[in-house]
Amino acid sequence: MRARSVEEPAPWLPMLVQYGHRAWLVPLAVLALVVGVDTATPTTFAAVSWLVMVPVVAAGLCGPVVTALFALTAVAVYPVLDSFGGKVQGVEDFLLVIAGALLSVPISMLRAQAAAYVRHLQGTAETTRQVVLRPVPPGWGGVDSAARYLAADVEARVGGDFYDVLATPFGARVILGDVQGKGLPAVSSAAALVGCFREAAFHEADLATVASWLEERLHRQNLLAEQLGEREERFATAVVVWFPADAPGEVEVVNFGHDSPHVLGPAGVRQLPPGDGAPLGLAQLAGGLPEVRRLRLGVGETLLIVSDGVTEARDRAGAFFSLRDCLDRLAGGFGVVDPGRLVDEVAAAVLRHTGGRLTDDTALLAVRRPPVEGTEAGLSRRSG
Repeated sequence: MRARSVEEPAPWLPMLVQYGHRAWLVPLAVLALVVGVDTATPTTFAAVSWLVMVPVVAAGLCGPVVTALFALTAVAVYPVLDSFGGKVQGVEDFLLVIAGALLSVPISMLRAQAAAYVRHLQGTAETTRQVVLRPVPPGWGGVDSAARYLAADVEARVGGDFYDVLATPFGARVILGDVQGKGLPAVSSAAALVGCFREAAFHEADLATVASWLEERLHRQNLLAEQLGEREERFATAVVVWFPADAPGEVEVVNFGHDSPHVLGPAGVRQLPPGDGAPLGLAQLAGGLPEVRRLRLGVGETLLIVSDGVTEARDRAGAFFSLRDCLDRLAGGFGVVDPGRLVDEVAAAVLRHTGGRLTDDTALLAVRRPPVEGTEAGLSRRSG
């Protein structure tokens, strides 16, 4: 199972600043440009004062040592370039270049410290993401699965979306959900629900009992948050699916107000019956927990669950992403898509639709029972 965080493509310049080993080429090109312009223009046009840009550009792209070298170079080149061809500037232009050179080094040092701090925060957020959205080994629980996580906040890389695939004595059980809200409170609630699911789904044979554990866990989480001063109670939509070990053609589903999963198979695309249950945290207001449904899931059919970051994704014109149209194209073009390919294709389609500008965290989880030997080859020939 793959769980990857996809960030919005960064412009080439920030990428060069953060990761490029040849960032010094940019201030060097600026230096060459200033020298070239000044030497190629008549005496009435003096560009020597533009040398102040060399250390300033270096401060934004390079480390303190390289910035200092460019600062010294700019100061040293000024007298030579100033006397070339009879172009003589006033002393105030030379002082401007010196001032830029002196300021560039501390600016570069501050930028390097800020970049190191951001990397530290990203590392901390990545550790948190691995707790909530842990990697799952291939074939875990006796099912093929793949997941994709697209973070709207490219710095934090984690939000209120959560998912997991669990191997239990009763067969594989999976969950995908979305906690209402943003920030650390949403992450804390998501972590609480995932931890509860990992224990309850492993020990409890009845899926309805697992659902009651999840409801109770979020209730206690809200009580704790209230005591800590948080005013807003959290709720979460979620889908829990059980692949019973003794019923290979069936699944059990409990839906807490989440978008109903889609099923892709040899017959095309269909959507499971919509869930009429209340979100987790609101069972008391709705009069109880949602019912557990046992549904057919045939050989070669893949179950896809997504968060509302997919269904509510919009393009520049405000048009929503059509998940069903996307899945119809995939089913028609490739036959039966394996879970990894399915989440990759849908995630790529969402990013194309939004232009890489996600306004909400997005999670996708695809699961299927392993195909019968010989079936996979036939499907591969159809997809080719």
